[in-house]
Amino acid sequence: MGNLLKTLKNGLKEIDIEITESQLENFQLFYRMIKEENKRKNITSIEDEKEFAIKHFIDSITCLKAVSFKDGMTLIDIGTGAGFPGIPLKICRPGIEVILVESQAKKVGFLLKVIRDMNLINISAIHTRAEEIGKMPRYREYCDLVTARAVAEFRVLAEYCLPVVKIGGFFLAMKGPKLAEELIGIDKTITILGGKINKIVNFNLPITGDERNIVVVEKIKPTPEKYPRRPGIPVKKPISGE
Repeated sequence: MGNLLKTLKNGLKEIDIEITESQLENFQLFYRMIKEENKRKNITSIEDEKEFAIKHFIDSITCLKAVSFKDGMTLIDIGTGAGFPGIPLKICRPGIEVILVESQAKKVGFLLKVIRDMNLINISAIHTRAEEIGKMPRYREYCDLVTARAVAEFRVLAEYCLPVVKIGGFFLAMKGPKLAEELIGIDKTITILGGKINKIVNFNLPITGDERNIVVVEKIKPTPEKYPRRPGIPVKKPISGE
């Protein structure tokens, strides 16, 4: 398991993020659980330790470079899959509340097992669609931070995520090298949903040099009640400023 931890430590040092030995042990345990689960169900296609450390763990942790994560904040991770970026962020910032949202029941079952076996507190996993979480009174305009990684194109993501961000909070859209084409006309969409682009953090992942972008969208006014629309509609007809 040395390759995983060595890559993780060196990569985080490169981007000036420090974690403790106990946090490293948690990352090692999380990786072991995913690898074991992959023997039964396809949780992630990446198993190589070095690649996993870079493309799942370090990529998730880069959110810490985009905004301030303070104790007591609430984060919803929409379309979390096997727990990215929500669980790595929870490991690094144990004082935040994390809510993992995932539509696949098998992955939610795995996430609940991870939470239990790793003794993580103040973290939950919800089995629901991305379009539905923003309609739940419990979560609407509730969170300080919302993350989404490799879920959908930007206009669709904005409709999923901005309804659950509280005014003054932030939506972090984690994107790769094709961001520019997704940003065309996006300002109108974000304005309709009650947000504005605060900044875009551009960087390259350590070791591989892969391009990454985090679009930080600030919530400045309430999202109209009609959003998010019912499941399937945001993908079929993304908001384009109509």
